[in-house]
Amino acid sequence: MYNSMQNFGPWPFGPLMMLVMAVIVILPFWFIFSKAGYSKWLSLLMVVPLVNIVLLYFLAFSKWPSSENKSQ
Repeated sequence: MYNSMQNFGPWPFGPLMMLVMAVIVILPFWFIFSKAGYSKWLSLLMVVPLVNIVLLYFLAFSKWPSSENKSQ
């Protein structure tokens, strides 16, 4: 027999957990991008697959605008 409730398994908690996980990922990068001198809004891209890896490498190996301002 087919159980109609099977499709609604973690429904109330699924979107909530996705939101919590997104906040856990975005919040640290919000501060990192801010301290690096980039727009804080770039941290929203960290939840996009493959874009997050490219952005992480960009952040790791680029010259930070904030460090350029301090050296002058």
